[in-house]
Amino acid sequence: RNGGAYRRYATFGQIIRGIRAMALRVVIFALAASGCSALVQPSRLGQRPKQVKALRTRLLASPQSQAADKFAASEKKMRDDGLSDAAILAFQHSFMLWANGESGMISEKSIQPAVDVPSLDEIRASIKQDASLLDETVVVKLNGGLGTSMGLDSAKSLLRVKGDDTFLDLTAKQVISMREKFGKNVRFSLMNSFSTSDDTMAYLKKYPEIYADPDLEFVQNKVPKLDAETLLPGEWAKAPKNEWCPPGHGDLYAALEGSGTLDKLLSSGVKYMFVSNSDNLGATLDLDLLSYFANKDLSFMMECCERTVNDKKGGHLCVRDGQNILREAAQCADEDEGDFQDITKHRFFNTNNLWIRLDKLKEEIDKAGGFIPLPMIKNAKTIDPKDDASTKVIQLETAMGAAIECFAGSGAVCVPRERFAPVKKCGDLLTLRSDCYVVTEDARLVTAPGVGELPEMDLDAKKYKLVQSLEEALALGTPSLKGCSKLKVDGFVVFSEGCEFAGEVTIVNKGPGSRLLAPGRYENCQVDLTNEPEFTK
Repeated sequence: RNGGAYRRYATFGQIIRGIRAMALRVVIFALAASGCSALVQPSRLGQRPKQVKALRTRLLASPQSQAADKFAASEKKMRDDGLSDAAILAFQHSFMLWANGESGMISEKSIQPAVDVPSLDEIRASIKQDASLLDETVVVKLNGGLGTSMGLDSAKSLLRVKGDDTFLDLTAKQVISMREKFGKNVRFSLMNSFSTSDDTMAYLKKYPEIYADPDLEFVQNKVPKLDAETLLPGEWAKAPKNEWCPPGHGDLYAALEGSGTLDKLLSSGVKYMFVSNSDNLGATLDLDLLSYFANKDLSFMMECCERTVNDKKGGHLCVRDGQNILREAAQCADEDEGDFQDITKHRFFNTNNLWIRLDKLKEEIDKAGGFIPLPMIKNAKTIDPKDDASTKVIQLETAMGAAIECFAGSGAVCVPRERFAPVKKCGDLLTLRSDCYVVTEDARLVTAPGVGELPEMDLDAKKYKLVQSLEEALALGTPSLKGCSKLKVDGFVVFSEGCEFAGEVTIVNKGPGSRLLAPGRYENCQVDLTNEPEFTK
């Protein structure tokens, strides 16, 4: 221990090799003690008998030994690229779990549904706000995503949401509003990635009061993609950047530790962190929740929502051996999928809005030797995502919400839907742009008055996969969805200005090209536009 932090003087591979060498010496000297003294004579060490050679072979062939040797290549690649010890340790943990046969799966029989989760309404009715806590609080937005699955090649937070405002515009306005409302310089930081940092920081120059903060960003790590056959780092000379992948938002903890941000926040008196995704504009600093979190002396708190049919594939809160844990879809075996998606059984899903005690986080990091031991999530991919014939690789990721199982004093709270408004696909973006949502004076995106459950969106996955396609469909106007319970669009359709949907509506175009939907109110009906003339601009 040096200066309050743990230092690693040997790599994991070096430690394992040292243990192997020590084990061999123990065997040799044990044989010597039993009368086989010739075995340890210097002249005979190069000619060990078959028994010792066989033992050495078994030791060197053990899964742990092989995994350590394989990881050494990944460690070297990461060190050569300047990644921190915290990043390497966290990836090493995931690597060893995978290499030693851990599937990362959480079986249904090993867990129980979460119950007795308090609601925010209950909290508001009893909690006494403490504005002084704001001096000890930082708001962090995860801003590492490019939104490539939606056809974007820049930061997803630069996507236009309402009017001319992007996610980043509304986030910046929320921070400015918070500071004005509370009369305090509420700390704000972004976890950018190597891919989003430049675009994001350049865009934020339009908000000088935020851009001037020297601690505005810290950068997410990256990890090697692993060859599925050899466990070695994948290689792709055509595009070396494809050899790396993001480690998932569970990297938050390694990024905070490795960048020095965690120590800096603690030394400046910051005790509480509220973190959420940059595409969730409903997640704002709530003084009632902060006061509750502090009053209950929790170390970690997850905001959950009641699951609906739209959320059945999202990670849900559950309990294992009396401890809160998070189960993601990738951690669910096929035979448990029915239980996983049963929204009456597993009622609460993770919004990824988290409250964390930074001093407790530091304690857990030190306790584990420099990282948070998160469950591993394994994803099978190709090294070039655009080339199905390229090398098959494994991408190891972690989820930041999974850290709930690492904190003894963890808790959860059920929040209203207005605190969860993310965009993962074009249907989500259409809902946000519609009259289902309004922007408040303090730049929050909330459900409009009179809107109960949001409509279930089923846009043609092939036609509306990319944002560019949605922009084309909405070029003339955005339809009203306030009274809609489900919208299904099969084929490409352009909406006229003045389209209103109520109940369950299906629009079909089985022909090539696009079709124009005429203005009007459509209620509990199916409209077939296949035989209508093709729409041209």
